[in-house]
Amino acid sequence: MKVLLAFAGSRGDAQPGVLLGRELLGRGHDVTLAVSPNLVEFASRHGVPAVPYGLDSDELLRAQRDDQRFRQLNPVQRVRAVLDLQRRGFGESARDLLAVTRGHDIVVTGMACEEVAVEVARHHDIPVAAVHFFPIRPNRSVPVVASGWGQRIPGPLNRLGWRALTAARARALASEVAALPAAPASSDPVGVPGAPGYTAIQAYDPELFPGLANELRDSPFTGFPVPDATQYPDVEPEPVAFRRTAVIGVVPGASTGVSAGHHRNGLAHPAIQVYDSELFEWLIAGPAPVYAGFGSMPVADPVAVEAMVREAGRRLGLRVLLVGTMFRGRIGAELAVVDQVDHRAVLPLCAAAVHHGGAGTTAAALRAGVPSVICLVQADQPYWGRQVESLGLGATAPFAGLTANRLERSLIRVTEPDVRLRAAAYGARFRDDGVRRAAEVVESLAPDAAARDAAELSAATIGGV
Repeated sequence: MKVLLAFAGSRGDAQPGVLLGRELLGRGHDVTLAVSPNLVEFASRHGVPAVPYGLDSDELLRAQRDDQRFRQLNPVQRVRAVLDLQRRGFGESARDLLAVTRGHDIVVTGMACEEVAVEVARHHDIPVAAVHFFPIRPNRSVPVVASGWGQRIPGPLNRLGWRALTAARARALASEVAALPAAPASSDPVGVPGAPGYTAIQAYDPELFPGLANELRDSPFTGFPVPDATQYPDVEPEPVAFRRTAVIGVVPGASTGVSAGHHRNGLAHPAIQVYDSELFEWLIAGPAPVYAGFGSMPVADPVAVEAMVREAGRRLGLRVLLVGTMFRGRIGAELAVVDQVDHRAVLPLCAAAVHHGGAGTTAAALRAGVPSVICLVQADQPYWGRQVESLGLGATAPFAGLTANRLERSLIRVTEPDVRLRAAAYGARFRDDGVRRAAEVVESLAPDAAARDAAELSAATIGGV
């Protein structure tokens, strides 16, 4: 089977594509992964053949940072900003994908640029699977407005709201879609959401959205696409040439038992191989620290953010592990600053995780059994923040306008015994086989070899007439 994976966006968007690509390669399939140009080396370094796709993800993040509409309270303005961002680079992405799709049996896309992949799959008359890291299909169970009052919206109105957002996305991209080369005539509308050739894989835990699995019965739920310690030990962290990188990694095939003092929250985790002994000793030498990291999100004033996090920790007597290339690396008594860490190894040693609420980092905190303070910025982050808070697994606050006082209050809440116990209990039942389950779904969707060969012969015959 020849699989084209199209995972545009930031590293957090691309990593599930890398994991899925490695799993499919291990099953003997032919895989090509299309990612943002600045992430081709990241994918290739992890053994997945990669090609550039669309715009540099850093360029898109800068565009979001500079667009004031993303920080407005008016939800209409925020939606318009998102739609404008989706139009940016659509043509380039479509051309890149069209150039490499021929000969593949199926296209698998992430949420970023899903519409591009759907249209390209339709053009080549092959199935497409969209990997959704958050529920965006019309439903009654997930509030369409990620706010406190949004929780009170009746289910039928939520469903109408999600439908309206889907229609708005389609209208926003209509001119870009119309500019693409015409798709060949086909008896089935392959690639169109809701059509036989389109499948939406729900790559998260339906337990987090009560009632949703009953609504989306036609969509396979595979769970979060997190790295499996026994098969993908090296996907986190990403090495960088910088002052200090906290390279504490999970040993492949190691026992899940760890020595006393090397785990928190009542949860054991895979054995740790220590490459940075200074950081490891810092982690286990004192009380569990608070992890703070904001992924690929732009941080306009790293010095101010560091001071804020430090102050909140000082008031509560909590040490802080601050993660990000924008911060000045060092290790002191109450503060350790590093470029990046392996979430699987480090988060179980922490008291709480302060982060931006991307699906990947949210899953990592849930897996570790630690509460989250989600400092949301954009996209699906407000929804994860509200859902984690409503389930009693953490708290949420907008990153814009975040202060030491507000962060302190959120940390007080999430470190209360009931929240910590609830998070630990969820972590104990977290499933980490999401990548394998997604690969099985992809295998089930691709046409068999005989059908593919017949289709290629038919196309060649028609082309020669």
